[in-house]
Amino acid sequence: MQNNQTMQKTQWGQFLVLIIVFFFWGFVAASNDILIPVFKENLHLSQAHSQMVSFAFYFAYTVGSIIFMVISETRKKDLLQDLGYKNGISVGLIISALGTLLFFPAAQTSSFPLFISGLFIVGLGFALQQIAANPLAVIMGDPKTGSQRLSLAGGINNFGTTIGPLIVSFAIFGSVTGDHSHASISSIKVPYLVLGAAFILVAIIFKFSSVPNKINLEEVAEEEAADDSKVLHRSSVFKYPQLVLGMVALFLYVGVEVSTASNLPEFMKEHLGTATENIAPFVSLYWASLMIGRWTGSIGAFDISQGAKGVLRVLMPYIAFGVFLAVNKIAQHDVTPFYIYVIIILGLIICDFLSKGNPARQLLIFSFMGIIALLIGIFADGMVSVYAFISVGLFCSTLWPCIFTLGIAGLGKYTNKGSSLLIMMIMGGGVMSLFQGFLASPDILGIQHSYFIPVCCFAYLAFYAWRVKKILASQGIDYDVKVSGGH
Repeated sequence: MQNNQTMQKTQWGQFLVLIIVFFFWGFVAASNDILIPVFKENLHLSQAHSQMVSFAFYFAYTVGSIIFMVISETRKKDLLQDLGYKNGISVGLIISALGTLLFFPAAQTSSFPLFISGLFIVGLGFALQQIAANPLAVIMGDPKTGSQRLSLAGGINNFGTTIGPLIVSFAIFGSVTGDHSHASISSIKVPYLVLGAAFILVAIIFKFSSVPNKINLEEVAEEEAADDSKVLHRSSVFKYPQLVLGMVALFLYVGVEVSTASNLPEFMKEHLGTATENIAPFVSLYWASLMIGRWTGSIGAFDISQGAKGVLRVLMPYIAFGVFLAVNKIAQHDVTPFYIYVIIILGLIICDFLSKGNPARQLLIFSFMGIIALLIGIFADGMVSVYAFISVGLFCSTLWPCIFTLGIAGLGKYTNKGSSLLIMMIMGGGVMSLFQGFLASPDILGIQHSYFIPVCCFAYLAFYAWRVKKILASQGIDYDVKVSGGH
């Protein structure tokens, strides 16, 4: 193979179909928060019991990844390579649709176990979709810009998390504001049956789309390497250090992302005396910060001039911020306290320019910025700390695509297995948030100093960024070779 091959163009027709499932993941995950107060009130659940909604959904990702690996190992053949990527996503969508069907008998009988089972099955389908879709996004064009395509897909995911709760609230309760905990449990079934129908429709679209079904993963590994002689063909997926270290990195990254947000309400109550009903917009800004960063980080994937990319890198984060303001206006929240955030977004823009589209460099820079933001939040107080903790969302925003791209780089025939192992690490969100919550007890660290846990997580991510660059260089993979040249 030619060592300095011509850069591939992003396959936009295929990619635009692919990102539909990224939207669904965000839409459903954020909409689950709407269900919790409804279940708690109508089914007389404790707070801990009601959190089974989130636990069942996210735990399904780990179970789904394990099932994928067990089937592949038992058959001695990679399941996705046999079934096909496009077919795999379609099957995953149908599995998720089957999960939504359980909402009908669950609503009829007011059965919480049936509701949880339905969400778990939806999550199982999402796990298979994630295993197939994430590597597809990386290889639908030049692998060197794969992290930027994943950022774009992640931005669509966050758009789903932004509008999902509004649409589901309106569909179930007839409004997007107010206390929905007293709504009838039976009002849930129709919107989720409609969602199931949408899953089936998209499954059909995928089946007849031009999204690739079969991929020669060995060729992909050779395309990633600048020197074919360094391409590795090892006997086990666990013999690729970029993946093993990347699994730890993804576990800790998801932990930081979830725990920073989940502990923010308690911090605001303790240190600012903020009423519970006034905290939602601040948590919303945290998740919108992920969208802001991912929209910004995706610009490098577009086949446009460097000048146009530079302009978009400045405009895109503010367009995404405008979406956040508009959504909260619709929800009748006061957005004037958030205007100061335009200054903080400048920090994201500067870091994005400094990263030059290189996933290892971006991971390193954004991890250091995450540490700085957390330390400001820990040692300051009041609204300074609140905005510092919220800004962690900006610097978490592109870490998933960076880690995922670096983790599966050069894996060749083990790409799908590596993908499933990385998806399994989503469980870090539950584990690390629980760990930080435990240490946040007043008689241990306290809520503010518990944020030293995410600081330690970011420190490992910075180490991974430094280490993986050397690991991949030894395998002939250098993201500076082609990314710096532009399209």
